[in-house]
Amino acid sequence: MEESEKKRFCKNMSIRHTIYLYFTVSALAAVLLTGISLYGRLSGQLVATIREENQAFLSQVNRSVDSYLQTVMKLSDSLYYGAIKNADLSAQSLDHDFTLLYDNNKDRIANIALLSSEGELLAAVPAARLKSGLDVTKEKWFETTLSRADNLHFTTPHVQYIFDGGENQYRWVITMTRAVELTYGPSTEQGVLLVDISYGSLRQLLDNITLGNQGYLYMVSSSGELIYHPQMQLIDVGLAQESYQEAAKRTDGNYEETFQGEKRSVAVKSVGYTGWKLVGVTPERGISLSGLKTQLFVAFVVAFFLFLLMVINAYISSRITVPIKQLEKSVNALEAGKLDAQIYIGGSYEIRHLGRSIRDMARQIRVLMDDIVAEHESKRRSEFDTLQSQINPHFLYNTLDIIVWMIENEQKAEAVKVVTALARFFRISLSKGKSIIRVRDELEHVRNYLMIQQMRFKNKFTYRIESEPDTLNLASLKLMLQPLVENAIYHGMEFMDGDGEILVRAYLENGDLWFSVSDNGLGMTKEQTASLLTDSSHVPSKKGSGIGVKNVNERIRLYFGEAYGLLIQSEPDEGTTVVIHLPAIPYEEAQEKA
Repeated sequence: MEESEKKRFCKNMSIRHTIYLYFTVSALAAVLLTGISLYGRLSGQLVATIREENQAFLSQVNRSVDSYLQTVMKLSDSLYYGAIKNADLSAQSLDHDFTLLYDNNKDRIANIALLSSEGELLAAVPAARLKSGLDVTKEKWFETTLSRADNLHFTTPHVQYIFDGGENQYRWVITMTRAVELTYGPSTEQGVLLVDISYGSLRQLLDNITLGNQGYLYMVSSSGELIYHPQMQLIDVGLAQESYQEAAKRTDGNYEETFQGEKRSVAVKSVGYTGWKLVGVTPERGISLSGLKTQLFVAFVVAFFLFLLMVINAYISSRITVPIKQLEKSVNALEAGKLDAQIYIGGSYEIRHLGRSIRDMARQIRVLMDDIVAEHESKRRSEFDTLQSQINPHFLYNTLDIIVWMIENEQKAEAVKVVTALARFFRISLSKGKSIIRVRDELEHVRNYLMIQQMRFKNKFTYRIESEPDTLNLASLKLMLQPLVENAIYHGMEFMDGDGEILVRAYLENGDLWFSVSDNGLGMTKEQTASLLTDSSHVPSKKGSGIGVKNVNERIRLYFGEAYGLLIQSEPDEGTTVVIHLPAIPYEEAQEKA
């Protein structure tokens, strides 16, 4: 390939292919180097580390359990060699010695009892008697204890069922038994010493023990009976499963198994001479790297390749991003409003094409902006005229009917008031075609409206208009308050049982102009208040002006901006308050901008 052709090829190479080529080469190199160096070292070390940790942890737990059982066994030795063996049962009682030893160990022990070979209860603490109808000589643990007199014997967890009465009657226990020699004067016979170990105290040793991220621990007897499991109750009722019977057959060590479709590592450790086995289970998904040396090695390799990639990518970025940055400067100039700024054209094919497109777009924007400004001004004037012209003639008809009725009933003074208020109402409504009027005039307009409506509704409601002096000469939008008062009358108080109250306020707060229209009417739900500002299908009322609340909000935003408008606060049966937010602009200044 000739030099000119190479230059042409590089010049026309797209930014997509440039990034793909450089980053693919660097990423592949990093992945290959990292994979080759780490795979062989970590794959075998990971499994070995997890197994060693599990075995070490099981040994630690095993020592705790063994220590717990040793305490119980020492108690058994104290009972046998310190009390039973030295006592002549034909002449003395063991209750005092049993009670003393029980009181010192009652946090671990539920019951202590001494039974004869015929099953007679010779001494018991705190239990009082055997359950009626129970023949302990036929119990398997009793027979096993007498037949294998040299050993200590442990049962699996069970509800205490031997003794009757006492607070330990229905507790979960593990029964430990041993054969003892009973002395009756010159003769001796065999008996059974029974110690009920509180299962709760043993469970406390094993609760909240986890292996790794998602592992757990359980305990099983050599005969395959579950002694402890974090989900023991669920397993008993069949809502959970565990491979504890297979674990009971295993010797101490580490194993890999698949249970319910999930691979997991299993560690087994025998508990002393009890025949119990501690089993640690770690799901494959919970295995994580551990070991300081491995972590340091991984950190070093990752840091090295990150540094290498940073160097490579810095070179790549300089090749790709410099033209983009130049083009960005040109775009920033356009954003700042400099539509005649020089647009950078350079770099790869896509960037050059983008630069030319932006240059053409800037030219078109200049043309369109001039058209939009002219169109927007025309549209705004048209919308103002349309919104302000939506005055329903029914209000005028109803008011004239009131005037006629007053004249016919010789209420001339009241008729004069209504005619005067109506004249002032329409004078301000027209306002020589102006959209912006003083707050003073807007309040006067709504005062005339309320006066007319109060006479029309025969004083069914009262009203107050309050204003701060500093607000009266500020600019307000014409026909802004009257639709809100109209809503308060027709929708808030028309169906009230009592007298209605309307309060109109104008005040300054945080440098802005605020109006509020409050009533004690029926109120509205949140859905109804939201629809007032969003409902585009408003149909003019036959009773009112026809200018909806949504129109008022749109007019305010159209003239003063999106930061201003209406806020409606209402609760059913508690009334409604509509708040209007406007900028505090002097009337003369607003007229100049209009």
